[in-house]
Amino acid sequence: MSVSKTIANLDQLDRTLDSMLILPEAEGWDEARAAWNLAVDQRPAAVAIPPTADDVARVVRAASRFGLEVATQTTGHNAGPLPVLDDVILLKTTSLTGVEIDFEARRARVGGGTTWFEVTEPASSGGLAPLAGSAPDVGVAGYTLGGGLSWLGRRYGLGSNAVVSIDVVTADGRHRTVDTGNDPDLFWALRGGGGNFGVVTALEFELFPAPSVVAGWLAWPWERSREVLSAWSDWTRALPDEVTSTARLLQVPGLPAIPESVRGRQLVVIEAAMLLSEPIAEDLLEPLRRLRPEIDTFALIPPVALSHLHMDPDEPVPTTGDHRLVSALPTALIDHIVDTAGPATDSPLVVVELRHLGGALARSTDDAGALDRLAGEHMLFAGGLTTDPETGWAIESRLHALLDGASPWDTGRRYSNFSEGRTDSRLFFSEETHRRLLAVRERVDPQRLFLANHAID
Repeated sequence: MSVSKTIANLDQLDRTLDSMLILPEAEGWDEARAAWNLAVDQRPAAVAIPPTADDVARVVRAASRFGLEVATQTTGHNAGPLPVLDDVILLKTTSLTGVEIDFEARRARVGGGTTWFEVTEPASSGGLAPLAGSAPDVGVAGYTLGGGLSWLGRRYGLGSNAVVSIDVVTADGRHRTVDTGNDPDLFWALRGGGGNFGVVTALEFELFPAPSVVAGWLAWPWERSREVLSAWSDWTRALPDEVTSTARLLQVPGLPAIPESVRGRQLVVIEAAMLLSEPIAEDLLEPLRRLRPEIDTFALIPPVALSHLHMDPDEPVPTTGDHRLVSALPTALIDHIVDTAGPATDSPLVVVELRHLGGALARSTDDAGALDRLAGEHMLFAGGLTTDPETGWAIESRLHALLDGASPWDTGRRYSNFSEGRTDSRLFFSEETHRRLLAVRERVDPQRLFLANHAID
């Protein structure tokens, strides 16, 4: 069925759908179809922006009747792995917003199109924090369906395992609420199994006590990268679970939105969030401060301030990136990272970062979802700004050199939220988990109506 015929039939099928549809050549088309990563050129058959959960169900039923697929997005993060969208309705959940917080029960209920900052800000006012990501504009639903790696992760685990119920529209056009007592297999699959099982219209999840957090940056000129990364690696080995930290080699873009103190500079940075008292946190930081950082921003902050700690871009940009989960961070791997993408190289990579895992991120529980934990001691991620084809090629070449060189420590597993290219979904899970996910998908979406960025097939 051609795209033009498909759109014509959709319009005839249900005139109430027309107000939700944006078609090619219509005003606002390019904005509606855009992914967050501007290097990704999404060209679906149509974009649907349903204002309510009932309207989501109407779009799903229409797509099913005409043999189309549905790809769900809020902000469009991690859109790169999606295939060609010629016969796909891109369903944007941006209208499904709203946040309700029960401070006594320490729970939040949010619409499926809500972004993390919409949750962290009101939660923080009551001394609570969600297991939010490092970027405030990421959608709660997509982040959580993929697992969710937060600044509080080593203490409380993956964000998907803090979820207590999910409202979802499945391929049969039904709107249902799933939890441990209502279709527990689907509830399990949605927590870490990605967007393969339906359109999430609302989530309820736990919030965690955090009246304040000790957090900040330590930064040095990147000529000291080898020394600082080695010291950080030693420092992480004895940290309590209450500390989650990241080390980064940064070539900071000269963008006006970036603070002047770091704009346009090349730095090696250590960031951390500590659920500890200030005196204990100060003692823990002492070994790193003995290295005399040029920048030291550590302070007692409200949890909402963690939203901007990582200093991710506020606006969409064209990027290319990828990652590995590594089992250790020995001197040989640090040397490889610095020699490939640090000082004295012509690396086009804007960032090379190591996120410290372990703690609760490495422990499974009986009530965990499909992604129960992350394999590895650290996650190595790197990326650059794809401003033109030549730069894009240079970034991909350097990424391959960096990540291939880490193969001796590669766990062989991947994390879907940081897999920005096509990745075999079997790399995200154990064989048993992958088989179980396939069985759930076969039950709830046998016709493969839903198109996720990482397909369970």
